Amino acid sequence: MANIVFKRKVYEKMLQWKQESNGQTALLIEGARRIGKSTVVETFAQNEYRSYIRIDFNETSDEIKNLFSNLMDLNYIFLFLQNAYKKKLYRRKSVIIFDEIQQCPKARQAIKYLVKDGRYDYIETGSLISIRKNTANISIPSEEYRIEMFPMDYEEFCAAIGDENSIPLLRQMYERKKPLGDSLNRLKMKDLRLYMLIGGMPQAINAYLEKKNLEEVDKVKRQILQLYKEDLLKIDPTGKISKLFMAIPAQLSAGISRFQPTPVIGNIPSDKISELILNLEDSKTINISYHANDPNVGMSLNADICRYKMYIGDTGLFVTLAFWDKGYTENNIYDKLLSDKLSANLGYIYENLVAQMLRASGYQLFYYTFPKDENHSYEIDFLLSKGNKIWPIEVKSSGYKSHKSLDAFCDKFSSRVKERLLIYTKDFQKDGATTYLPVYFTPFL
Repeated sequence: MANIVFKRKVYEKMLQWKQESNGQTALLIEGARRIGKSTVVETFAQNEYRSYIRIDFNETSDEIKNLFSNLMDLNYIFLFLQNAYKKKLYRRKSVIIFDEIQQCPKARQAIKYLVKDGRYDYIETGSLISIRKNTANISIPSEEYRIEMFPMDYEEFCAAIGDENSIPLLRQMYERKKPLGDSLNRLKMKDLRLYMLIGGMPQAINAYLEKKNLEEVDKVKRQILQLYKEDLLKIDPTGKISKLFMAIPAQLSAGISRFQPTPVIGNIPSDKISELILNLEDSKTINISYHANDPNVGMSLNADICRYKMYIGDTGLFVTLAFWDKGYTENNIYDKLLSDKLSANLGYIYENLVAQMLRASGYQLFYYTFPKDENHSYEIDFLLSKGNKIWPIEVKSSGYKSHKSLDAFCDKFSSRVKERLLIYTKDFQKDGATTYLPVYFTPFL
């Protein structure tokens, strides 16, 4: 089976950019490797333009890269590209794609002048576009319109596997604030756990559709994780960033209230740690949640950039990374997870999934802790800003009847709270002031 081109929501955003920009800006799509950026951009170019040229800066020649070091003769550049790629470009009807633009900073700098020239449209894709080595000695063009792209979300996943009915039903039930009933909830949770295991990487989904075998899916995810490790080693040959990435599941499973880099990479200056974390964040392989020192509207103004939790950007990759020390055939984690029979506390996997879903819905991530007593603290897993109020969220995989952190937070900040949410694995219910949401309702928040 050939790789399937999956329907992606970002396509509609790209179409809106094309219509509204009319050549006045270049489109920059940021996202991690292997999430489908190149595929959706090339599909868009095929459908929406008369012709296109795609320059993949991971594999193109130095001769092509050097074209963008001297912009004195744009006519020559366009003729050269048309000859090299054997494609004809048409004024205002063609697009040039700069794929993995971080590999050619001069091409990114050239965007300003290419857009001003006005003959063609331009779409850039990339990750790691803001780290120092990829921005040194160039001027960042202000003519970029940025869109952040993520792994396939739950709605895209359902569509990819041929389930067109679940999302409309779940959305309707969420809007009506109605339970599904025990049997249907169990079915939808099993569907969601399949998404947790496979994840939103198009290659992994394609492997599942082709083989219907989770062992084959796991092999694909391990290849992607190995690629990420190699990419991170290119940024930081000491391996510190790679170690931070690999340590995320262990730190989440430990239940600590913040990511602790020192046990992972040793004692190094705080400014160096901050640089490593920023570079890791720029790789788009992770989602980072900052501590909100003042949990109120405008939390980014009071975020503590030295106090954070990190999540893997794709929960399917998270599951594989969490059990990286064992090959698929050496454990039956997939079967147990799918059937909801794993004995270990899976709260950290669901927490990673909720983080992924919230980011895909456009939220920045914040959390909050405050003292319970001399030795313990309360923790709110996520805080959402809605209008002039906040929505605290606690995530549970079990023991949902106990939500002391949520109760204490709402007592402490009662005037700021609009809705108090507990996200868990059971059906929708309302218990006093607390709303219990099944995990599959998270994308509708």
